[in-house]
Amino acid sequence: MTVTKDESGQEDADDKGDMPAGVPDDGYAPSARRLERERYKRARARRATAIAALSTLVTAVVLYLVVVSAPGWPRTKETFFNGQYAREALPKVLEGLWLNVRLLVICGAAVLVLGMLIAIARTLRGPVFFPLRALAAAYTDFFRGLPLIINLMIVVLGVPALRLQGVTVDPVLLGGTALTLTYSAYVAEVFRAGIESVHPSQRAAARSLGLTNRQALRYVVLPQAVRRQVPPLLNDLVSLQKDTGLVSIGGAIDAVRAADIIVGRSLNYTPYIIAGLVFVALTIPMTRFTDWVTARMDRRRAQGGSI
Repeated sequence: MTVTKDESGQEDADDKGDMPAGVPDDGYAPSARRLERERYKRARARRATAIAALSTLVTAVVLYLVVVSAPGWPRTKETFFNGQYAREALPKVLEGLWLNVRLLVICGAAVLVLGMLIAIARTLRGPVFFPLRALAAAYTDFFRGLPLIINLMIVVLGVPALRLQGVTVDPVLLGGTALTLTYSAYVAEVFRAGIESVHPSQRAAARSLGLTNRQALRYVVLPQAVRRQVPPLLNDLVSLQKDTGLVSIGGAIDAVRAADIIVGRSLNYTPYIIAGLVFVALTIPMTRFTDWVTARMDRRRAQGGSI
């Protein structure tokens, strides 16, 4: 261990606190200067936490006072925050939420599969695949530009009007189809960005090892592309989870429609607040998981690890 002296003549050991894990302890004791630095850092962290907590509390109190002192607060409280209607709406909203969860799972799987196929179609090489690339590009451009609510109205209300034999008129199935059509266009662009982010040398190296174009895409390109695009894919699934509530426009009894029925009978909007809070409670874990995955991948990238 190397020992140096500071300006005051006091001996100070080299800072070896960043030794890798697994290195045996050789009897090293941190110097007084190092201990002082650590105490200073802990004090700053406690001070920052206290300031953040205090500022948050002050902001919350100010917002609360602004809201409750508004002239229309008593009427707003009765209309949007009525405990009686909240207790009545919660069981029915939770029952309808089960439909939203099922739509999320089924439509999410269909969106991933269809989006991957469209992305692969858009990245096919060679003039023979031009019609397929053009169709895939037209699909993504159309459904990314078409508002989801209009797509839902066209599919949920327009398809039954055609009276086609063998075509379902179930608003849940039609609404799920509309969600899949719209979100697969967004997910296809996410997958395409991931595929194009893989360096061409990866494909060339796979071909030099004897792999065909299809094998290089399956075993070399797609695994890297999917890993790189996990955070945006999770964000699209979070958005899909919220938009499953739009299937209620066709009459499906989901969480939003269950709240709407109570509102139509009571003319009290508290059930909408309950439905919104339920969706928020369902979305927050997915959002935090997305943030965790993103932070983990950023750390690995910063450390030079594989994505």
